[in-house]
Amino acid sequence: MSIVHQHDKRSGITYVYESTSYWDKEKKQGRSHRKLIGRLDPETGEVVATDGRGKRRGQAKQMDAPPPASKKGPVPSDRRERVFNGATYLFDRIGEETGITADLKTCFPNTYKQILSIAYYLILEDNNPLFRFKKWAKLHRHPDGQDIPSQRSTELFQCITEEDKARFFRLQAKRRMEDEYWAYDTTSISSYSESLKQVKYGKNKEDDKLPQFNLALLFGEESGLPFYYRKIAGNVPDVKTMKEMIRELDTPGYGKIKLCMDRGFYSKDNINALYKDHLKFLIGTSTALSYAKTFIHDIGGDKDQYANYNGELELYVFTKTIQWEYEHKRPNKGDTLKSSRRLYLHLYYHAEKQANDALIFNKKMDAYKQEILSGHRVLEHEKHYKKYFIIKETPKKGITLDYNQEAINQARERYGFFTLISNDIKDPVAALQLYRTRDVVEKAFGDLKDRLNMRRALTSSESALEGKLFVEFIALIFLSSIKKRMETADLFSKYTLHEVLDELDVIECYLEPGKAPVQGEVLKKQEELYRSLGVRPLLASPQC
Repeated sequence: MSIVHQHDKRSGITYVYESTSYWDKEKKQGRSHRKLIGRLDPETGEVVATDGRGKRRGQAKQMDAPPPASKKGPVPSDRRERVFNGATYLFDRIGEETGITADLKTCFPNTYKQILSIAYYLILEDNNPLFRFKKWAKLHRHPDGQDIPSQRSTELFQCITEEDKARFFRLQAKRRMEDEYWAYDTTSISSYSESLKQVKYGKNKEDDKLPQFNLALLFGEESGLPFYYRKIAGNVPDVKTMKEMIRELDTPGYGKIKLCMDRGFYSKDNINALYKDHLKFLIGTSTALSYAKTFIHDIGGDKDQYANYNGELELYVFTKTIQWEYEHKRPNKGDTLKSSRRLYLHLYYHAEKQANDALIFNKKMDAYKQEILSGHRVLEHEKHYKKYFIIKETPKKGITLDYNQEAINQARERYGFFTLISNDIKDPVAALQLYRTRDVVEKAFGDLKDRLNMRRALTSSESALEGKLFVEFIALIFLSSIKKRMETADLFSKYTLHEVLDELDVIECYLEPGKAPVQGEVLKKQEELYRSLGVRPLLASPQC
């Protein structure tokens, strides 16, 4: 339950209602009941009981009504206070330009302001839990304009349905760049909950010993914005997630799909699935694959010839076209279709990487050797024992080792190389430049866990977790947009993200009942920041 203020412009009276949210099963959306409890005294700020006349009519008019259409220009305030609005003004403008606000309003007409307010809070209150929202709300001007208690935020999360989220994704898809590559990656989010079904023990990417669920994220590499995510059980490896992700992407109606992924998503089945659905891709692979080893062997001593050097990348670059042996199993007919598909194989060599690879390999060999001789063998390492060592054991001499030098030489031949494959990008330089931009996803995961406080899933119900992830995702879009604008304007050479937000967040706005908000002073430095971020500056004036 929450308290709602409704200002009547005709009478000048601000009425106060108790608002109780509930889920409408027939209309499949969140609704609310409002009960009139009085009017707001503009002088004291206290709620004064009404005499009841017109109460039933007023309640009927307010109950379940969508938010009134906002009019341009200042809206009179119903309270007297000074609040900060410099940073939230920036978010408002970004929401308008990216269409986030309009799309949220379409999909969540009764709660979009609360979603935006919580997203603003998550960005500005670095790593703070939601129960501190009340303090922040008193000090900031934000879309909802009032406190959202912990209970109400949980109810809000639970009212966010898969249908509404899918609709939002569809609307956002229409605004995206059709021809850009999308970086795809996953991260692990730990949880103490024993009631969440997808929280399982798995390979944690931060070596956290807790059970987890995994979060997959798609990020536009040119727009710099996230536009789709999905939650995955914590025990599902990366390589198993791609087919389902491809299937889900077809639902929102995305157009041409181009994916950029690291080697953790490489498998023969995944490449066949990408070809089957006519998707373009760029993916990292292991140099131990047969076609990569053959290419490296063919290059031989020419790997560091100047003719193969690229000064822009500071690497030696090689490429060739190979044939992928495509297979498509047809369960209904019980056969397998086979054909050859064109594939571009790009190789890159760096001398420093060669030295580093040699050091890593030698340390691993030392560890394998110690495990064998000590008798404490590791099951996962058995294939390496057999590949690189000739192991003998006798009652008299015990365990003795010799080395499979041929296998070691084959590994040494690959030192310093790394590999990309693509069915779309012919130029190895363009391929690597694009692949390097996929670190935008890693940075986004860092923002999500650290700045937006999602290192732990602090919810115990499935519906609340799903809704919270969506609100966190909205906050991530705003945050990513700001960082992209900062990169474009080269602001990171002068400021950190924290410094930019702090610089704008000190701008004040004065609110007085019955009058338009009065904007406080805006310094020249702050005006320049707004312009650099592509936003019309706030100007000190009688109106915000």
